[in-house]
Amino acid sequence: MGLICPDCGNEQSFLAKTLQIHVVQAGQAELELSDQSRPAVFELLCDECETELDFGSLDSDQRRDLRLLLGAD
Repeated sequence: MGLICPDCGNEQSFLAKTLQIHVVQAGQAELELSDQSRPAVFELLCDECETELDFGSLDSDQRRDLRLLLGAD
């Protein structure tokens, strides 16, 4: 994929933090999931030194590949 940490040079392992919203309806006796969003990429970090990588600075193919991998918007 071509990701490289600008601080430590790591090219192998990254943390992708995502955010997903779930709408829960409270019924008489049970909870019910009424809606949920697809995850959105919230933060991309180097797994070695935890430096944040700028998701917006990735080229469009890298952003698309990461979103597809995560099932994100």
